[in-house]
Amino acid sequence: MIQDLFIATLETLYMTFVSGFIAILLGIPLGIALYMLSKSDKKAAKTWYTVLDWIVNIFRSIPFIILIILIIPLTRLLTGTIIGSTAAIVPLSIAAIPFMARLAETSFNNLSQGLLDTSVSMGMTNRQFIFKVLLPETAPEMVSNITLLIINLITYTAIAGAVGAGGLGAMAINYGYQRFRMDVLLYDVAILIFLTQIIQFIGSRLSNSLRK
Repeated sequence: MIQDLFIATLETLYMTFVSGFIAILLGIPLGIALYMLSKSDKKAAKTWYTVLDWIVNIFRSIPFIILIILIIPLTRLLTGTIIGSTAAIVPLSIAAIPFMARLAETSFNNLSQGLLDTSVSMGMTNRQFIFKVLLPETAPEMVSNITLLIINLITYTAIAGAVGAGGLGAMAINYGYQRFRMDVLLYDVAILIFLTQIIQFIGSRLSNSLRK
């Protein structure tokens, strides 16, 4: 059983961090786009913001278990299967990208108006503003956002395990619940709690160090 728990933990970490990396890679730029479009006075920018905002809200409003079912054709197309840890990365990433984008946009909106006015008065281009002001000034909050994202993904992997994704969630259902092995269920819960606490501790330390 120890070996099974170890393998299930590795599968959970694999799903969490690969989908988390994809969400960070695509979600933060999407958050930047939402923020920059919302600050623009151009009519076209406002239109694009409304479209992107609408799309983000749609995907965030779909319960994860339903999202898994809805994108089964896409999952099969990208991975060649609809079960297993690799297949689960597709719905996990699709759920996490808009979540990360909204977290990023919220952090960017907390940027002081003084910094915005200073950037405009200095004649910064959008690229300069993003890389010299926006991202550096919101780095501590962004680390906290990424920490929250990863913890949420751990929860999502447990849900995905109920529909064949593998990991600790699958082990809890298949061995703990269906075979009435309460000890396995408790071990799974303990590992999930431990992973969450470790990630939160690391994220908080990094965020606090950046604030200093």
